[in-house]
Amino acid sequence: QVQLVESGGGLVQAGGSLRLSCVASGIRLRDYAMEWFRQAPGKEREFVAAISWSGYTTQYADSVKGRFTISRDNTENMVFLQMNSLKSEDTAVYYCAAAFGGVTTASDGMHFWGKGTLVTVSS
Repeated sequence: QVQLVESGGGLVQAGGSLRLSCVASGIRLRDYAMEWFRQAPGKEREFVAAISWSGYTTQYADSVKGRFTISRDNTENMVFLQMNSLKSEDTAVYYCAAAFGGVTTASDGMHFWGKGTLVTVSS
């Protein structure tokens, strides 16, 4: 059974930082590009960041570029999202997802999803 479990969400003031983690079980993470998506209240789920299986290629949404950093540790089957300079508009449920093959920004290209972790940024 494949599971992706996110952690690290919480309440933070604007300008602060959080580090999200995602641990995978039931799959070999190095076979997958790993991605983060988010969904704010009343909005559609949107792409945030992605990292190739090797870690050499990363991609970010324009809204988080320069503030968020995605990384991975294939030996620990984990992926991370370091979020700095947080803004109120970053408030959302953040989802970890796995895409077999290469990086893609399309949510329908994901094969597995976590249940999400809530990030709330107060202004």
